[in-house]
Amino acid sequence: MANTKAAIKALRSSTKKNEVNSARKNRIRSFVRKVDDAIKAADATKAREAFKALEPEIMRGVTKKIIKLNTAARKLTRLSAAIRKISQKAA
Repeated sequence: MANTKAAIKALRSSTKKNEVNSARKNRIRSFVRKVDDAIKAADATKAREAFKALEPEIMRGVTKKIIKLNTAARKLTRLSAAIRKISQKAA
């Protein structure tokens, strides 16, 4: 338990930041899930649209230090490769 005024305030602010950060993470996860669902359904156009919506969300997470830049780049690269793969199969 916090025993100084500064520690109590730090505890309050860290609790608020934790709520905001977890909400942002959940938002990113839901965008990733939309892309994954479109890929599993082999719907290339829907996957591309979902990916276009996902890209700024992930980068916003990077700027807010929710996820690291390399993690974001890796996720985007893997998803775009999967989208390319299903679009090549359709063509």
